[in-house]
Amino acid sequence: MSHIRTSQPPATDHEEAAAPERTPDDDIRTGASGETTTGKGGPTDAETTDAETVAEEPDSASGGTGASGPNEPSGEDGTRGPGGADGDTPGEDGAGGPAEADGRADEEPGAETASETATETATATATAGHPGEEAGESAAGDAEAEPAQPSNPDTSDDELAKPTLPATSDGSSPKPPTADTPDDEPSTPSTPDASVASDDPSPKPSTTVPSDGTSPRPSTPEASDNASPEPSAADATDTPDDDTTDTPVAHGWRARRPELARALSWTVTGLALVLVLVALIVPNDIHKLAEPERFVRIPAEGILGAALLLLLPPRSRKLMAIVEGVLLGLLIILKCLDMGFYWTLDRPFDLVLDWILLDDAQSFVKDSFGEGGALAATIGLFVLLAGLVVLLVLSVLRLTRVMVGNRNTTGRTLLILGTAWITCSTLTLEFSGVPVASHSAATLVENRVEAVRTGLKDGKAFEKQAAIDAFADVAPDQLLTGLRGKDVLITFIESYGRSAIDDPQMGVPLGKTLADKTQELKDAGYASRSGWLRSPITGAGSWLGHSTFLSGLWIKNQSRYNHLVAGDRLTLTEAFRRTGAWRTVGVVPGTQKAWPEGKYFGLNHIYDSDELGYKGPKFSWSTMPDQYTLKAFEKLEHGKKDRKPMMAEIILTSSHNPWAPIPSTIPEDQVGDGSVYYDLQKREGKNPEEVWKDASKVRDEYRKSIQYSVTSLVDYVAKYGSKDTVLIFLGDHQPNKTVTGEKPNHDVPVSIVAQDPKVLDKIADWGWTDGLKPADSAPEWRMDKFRDRFMTAFGPQGGATG
Repeated sequence: MSHIRTSQPPATDHEEAAAPERTPDDDIRTGASGETTTGKGGPTDAETTDAETVAEEPDSASGGTGASGPNEPSGEDGTRGPGGADGDTPGEDGAGGPAEADGRADEEPGAETASETATETATATATAGHPGEEAGESAAGDAEAEPAQPSNPDTSDDELAKPTLPATSDGSSPKPPTADTPDDEPSTPSTPDASVASDDPSPKPSTTVPSDGTSPRPSTPEASDNASPEPSAADATDTPDDDTTDTPVAHGWRARRPELARALSWTVTGLALVLVLVALIVPNDIHKLAEPERFVRIPAEGILGAALLLLLPPRSRKLMAIVEGVLLGLLIILKCLDMGFYWTLDRPFDLVLDWILLDDAQSFVKDSFGEGGALAATIGLFVLLAGLVVLLVLSVLRLTRVMVGNRNTTGRTLLILGTAWITCSTLTLEFSGVPVASHSAATLVENRVEAVRTGLKDGKAFEKQAAIDAFADVAPDQLLTGLRGKDVLITFIESYGRSAIDDPQMGVPLGKTLADKTQELKDAGYASRSGWLRSPITGAGSWLGHSTFLSGLWIKNQSRYNHLVAGDRLTLTEAFRRTGAWRTVGVVPGTQKAWPEGKYFGLNHIYDSDELGYKGPKFSWSTMPDQYTLKAFEKLEHGKKDRKPMMAEIILTSSHNPWAPIPSTIPEDQVGDGSVYYDLQKREGKNPEEVWKDASKVRDEYRKSIQYSVTSLVDYVAKYGSKDTVLIFLGDHQPNKTVTGEKPNHDVPVSIVAQDPKVLDKIADWGWTDGLKPADSAPEWRMDKFRDRFMTAFGPQGGATG
């Protein structure tokens, strides 16, 4: 229904003063809308402002404060009209609407036909749309609405033409101005019309005009409350809190499509609940995400957190909801870090010691996928983590509003869940081996706090261990006497772990390679022995494995490494240097930055990626192929004439994660400065992104990388070694869980190769296996035990420790 505002020429001061004052009887004739009942002429001022008000407010069938009849629902502003409209039934040429049922004056006989037709239409509309559903909510306090009065045909035209004034706010009739009122005196301001009232959003009391013609009385909230029926049980089920008493009014598309708005609201609330539950019960080990039973649990933290929000007052409640959301965000970030560390290192993230490893992880991504890929991954990670925190805060706030708005239902639900949790916990009920009563989030936080305390104490405990060294005071001429005159090559093969040998998919082809290379060494006059060492780490952290092997201390974290290199603990490489009988060098192609720790390890010279002179492409993280690294070592150090015996620590990197692309072995005379590998990589190299889509392909490429590294090393020794060459090579740690599977051991193979039989005789009582492949029954030592056993076996006393 359209509403057109009709303006009139402004009245002069004389006209305003001379205009007769409106009486309550005139109000009865005009009706609540301010519209005269003659049906003739243009709209009055009150009608004009009513039209504006109705145009600004949506139609409403109920909720007003005035009394309404069964066919006449009330509007929120106190005006009454059929079907929730403004009381106007537009006619032609400005004809007015039907007479109101609350005692308005009747239409004159000349307008009966149009008035009756409009009244019948309005009555039918109101009856069909709202059949008496508002009778119990009458603001006037009447038990039933009074019937409409019949038209009075005796009403004169003069009476109908009288201007009317609205009733005063206290229900009394306004006094008309006396004739003695001078024109120059200011007139008494009249009651504001509807246009002024429409600017005030608060509801106004409506005026009810009884059918007996008495003075109208206002409908006040008190009267409405007194007349309202007793609330039903359904109404008392959920009592909103003080801060949620105002019901928001739907606007826009929500008003046009309430069903869609309601469905969307429930969907968002459901997603918020799921996100909060996931944050509480999702495991921190990525390999456990595939276990559905871990998501069918009752989190105690969620029950307690919801109960706390219900108990707090509104202002404190909102603050606590934000705090809980932030804590949940931090919790899920910690779980994500744990997932990454379990996947790579098979251990959770250390809040004290592992932050430095994030920089190494970023460098690894950069080396593997380029600078652009690393930057995009870093930005994406920060956006994702920040988004998680924001989403969890918003989720908790939304759930808090829902809980408070349904306080009784929420309270009963929490009581039921709490009882169920206690019952499941007491009876130790499990689902597929996983307890139904969960407190995993609290346990995770408790364990991490304890780990922080332990980490802070670990530094002092480690310093005490490092101070105990059986070889610290041994004279240099008494160190490593059984290897004098030998070239000792201590070589680490990246990620060379026991899984490469034991896993059937990888072990069979790699076992054949080890057998072939054992035979190649025999043909070159070498013998070999092999065993197992248990590394302190798995998946990553090669320098921790290296330092454990060389120092004889269990370097399981970065804090211990920092304490080690800041002290004076004797390392195996430093022992060689201290004797003065060997030149000590380090070949570290993976080192692309300054490495001041090299001096601590007793290395006279260090060849990093720059000094090795490589001009070819990188192979993911690996800066250069192992074949090139060994050839450069031969050219720069080992192949020099008239040199003294040397001890070299060599780190081979071609078997570093992500194991794609892998270089292939080429004729040595084609290696050159490494530029030849550009064409080889384009022809033979595989994209790591494609490889990592399939775990089976990842294991296959890993196995090939180990084969390549072992082949390059053995080929080098067989060609450039001599009767004075002693090769010690081992893995630094196991690969990550994509290769090893769940719960891998930390064992790595270790082999000693020499032509001089006296060298291997000194370790005969170690029980190691002949050849390059250790047997399953070969001894398994902790990696930190190797230094003492080795220095004892090749010291003045000879033999091995028990």
